[in-house]
Amino acid sequence: MEEREFEECIRQMQAGDKEGLKRVYQAYAGLIYSVVYDMTGQKEDAQDIASEFFIRLWERADTYRFGNKHRGWMLTIARNMAIDFLRKRKRELPVEEVEEGQPAEDVASQVIENLSFQEAMSLLKPGEQEVLDMKILGQMTFQEIADVLKKPMGTVSWLYRRGIGKLRKHHKKEQEVQG
Repeated sequence: MEEREFEECIRQMQAGDKEGLKRVYQAYAGLIYSVVYDMTGQKEDAQDIASEFFIRLWERADTYRFGNKHRGWMLTIARNMAIDFLRKRKRELPVEEVEEGQPAEDVASQVIENLSFQEAMSLLKPGEQEVLDMKILGQMTFQEIADVLKKPMGTVSWLYRRGIGKLRKHHKKEQEVQG
């Protein structure tokens, strides 16, 4: 969706016309879901957050600053919602007791499987995560990302390369452990 079309949709939402929200949803539901799923690693959680995202977009349509890059604005909102969700979930997770007779190795492998994705993402600093989300999932150019983040393009490409390097290193370690 082009910037002009998105701004038209925002104007419709600001006027109370849900057709604008419908058009944005059709254009970006997959991207928003992907960004959130990438962070949570859980299909159901990603679906819930993505649904909540579009409700929030409807409620906050009046906060959009026209002339900005809309994809970056939306990805920032989605990313922040996923971070908030993960923080809340981390506080609410009950300590589960190991069932009697269940081998400790089984418990350990379950924990490792659930944490590997989150560990990989936790290796990245927030700036690296944001740049990777925008570049890979948002399909934005380094210049577009630099404009949205108000950072030099060299810094953006450096954050991207550093983040990718960390993920590759983590993946290599994972393979060595499994190998």
